[in-house]
Amino acid sequence: MRDYLSDVFAMLGPGGQHFADPGAWTELEAEIGAEFPGDYKAIVDAYAPVQINEHLYLSHPATERWNLGEKIRETSRAWSELDWDREDWLEPEENIRVVLGLEGVRFGTKDGLIPLTGTDRGEYVFLAPLPDGTGHRICAVEHDGSWYEYQMSFSEWLYRYLVGEDMVGPNSSAFYPGPVRLDPLPMSAEDRPARMYGPEQGM
Repeated sequence: MRDYLSDVFAMLGPGGQHFADPGAWTELEAEIGAEFPGDYKAIVDAYAPVQINEHLYLSHPATERWNLGEKIRETSRAWSELDWDREDWLEPEENIRVVLGLEGVRFGTKDGLIPLTGTDRGEYVFLAPLPDGTGHRICAVEHDGSWYEYQMSFSEWLYRYLVGEDMVGPNSSAFYPGPVRLDPLPMSAEDRPARMYGPEQGM
């Protein structure tokens, strides 16, 4: 079985582990009632808070700015305000119940969709429960409200996203040739973190 986490690390280069804090993860997981995938936590600990290839953002649970817990709460509140019981969906892809095979729609809870990351293009990526409750999968929603299921790990989803596959629906590729670009996010108004790049051979 392919080790996509190692592939992601090879593409992004050595991580700084600047904010790695098991206690922050434990606290956030207790609040939500569910554990985050180990590969997701490893990637976040290694690089977040960061913007990857000009679009994708990763937040961290241990930082005051760009805090993952606050981002999850904020995103979950926004999506929970939509009327998911309406029947006038223009396309089947817009009906999250149909796409994911779920009876109910909740966000930010152990039995709901948990926001993992997003882009500046209005795309969001969630951890979603399987209908039978035996595990989770990745799902993504594009800016026009269409949902797509990806039954894979977060590291596989990220790897495929970085190599230019359509990972938020058709024609959603955001491929950039050359080494992956990483822009650490500023931790204060005066902070000017240096841009970094993954290794040439990583791609």
